[in-house]
Amino acid sequence: MTFKISCIVEGHGDVKAVPVLIRRIAQNLYPELPIIIKSPIRAPRDKIVKEGELERKVELAAEKIEGQGVIFIILDSDKDCPAELGPALLRRASQTRSDLPIAVVLAKYEFEAWFLAAAESLRGRRGLRNDLHSPNDPEAIRGAKEWLSHRMEDSKTYSETIDQPALTALFDFEQARQTDSFDKCYREIIRLLEKLQEAAEANGESIEQIT
Repeated sequence: MTFKISCIVEGHGDVKAVPVLIRRIAQNLYPELPIIIKSPIRAPRDKIVKEGELERKVELAAEKIEGQGVIFIILDSDKDCPAELGPALLRRASQTRSDLPIAVVLAKYEFEAWFLAAAESLRGRRGLRNDLHSPNDPEAIRGAKEWLSHRMEDSKTYSETIDQPALTALFDFEQARQTDSFDKCYREIIRLLEKLQEAAEANGESIEQIT
């Protein structure tokens, strides 16, 4: 038996990066849990947060996992306060599919802020300089993609579709957890994985029997 995760994202880079992030956490903490991460549903952030649009995306995400599994929604906060928008979106999503565990995570400004928080772990990777240092407050920086581009060698610039998934496979979680939004993201993914593990146990199967 496998356990399904359906994701809703906003960026082209997120489509590849978010499954990488979930798999890394799952492999570190629940290596025996067999999960399938369905191809993420992508839509512009402004469209996702609209009344009715989020609900439609949640229904589509539920269809992808055939009504069994969990749903993970991740967006950039942009100018909104994550502590306000996040719970509001979770409320709407949960009302749409109260039968499924759902998590909503908002990266403060943008996903790449987490790379800034873990900059030391990315030294010399993907063209980044060997003397890279994290800024004092990574989540206060607007334009994390530009920050990364300015610290790349040989006139290289940051590519969301190529570098975001690659850096997601490399950045240090503990360093990134110094930011509030990644700490929440990390904990929410663990919560969803725990729900899947509980589902396996409820079916009378141990994780060892499933693999």
